[in-house]
Amino acid sequence: MIDKNVVQKAVEEWLEGKEYFLVDLSISSDDRIVVVIDHADGVWIEDCADLSRHIESRLDRDAEDYELEVGSAGLGQPFRVRRQYEIHVGKLVETQTDGKKYRGILLSVEDDGFTMSVEQKVKEEGRKRPVTREVAQHFAFADVAYTKYLIKIK
Repeated sequence: MIDKNVVQKAVEEWLEGKEYFLVDLSISSDDRIVVVIDHADGVWIEDCADLSRHIESRLDRDAEDYELEVGSAGLGQPFRVRRQYEIHVGKLVETQTDGKKYRGILLSVEDDGFTMSVEQKVKEEGRKRPVTREVAQHFAFADVAYTKYLIKIK
């Protein structure tokens, strides 16, 4: 079986000095290696190929047979690591907690969670009916089922 630490070290070597970051690394029992990376400006296929070659140069095909897949986190996919939240600050995202979905602008990321600007009905003094206002709402990472970037098509 392929040693995950060897692959992890190879990925970290390649990432050093680059603005890319690791989102996920998994190795199945049949030695299928999946590496997922991301970047604030998107991931280029050439960089995935370069990382793939770098990992292969650190593994021995004669010793173990493996399948290697290197790819990007993908638009519209749920965030897996904090850095994905950080690169999407100021952008439209969707999050789900306790079966309820919220859409809004990601305002900030903290150690325990993140804050979004969401529309909520608020009772204002002097008005009979509640009005819809943008309100900053904090979400704890532990309470979130998923958060993902929303592509806005005009």
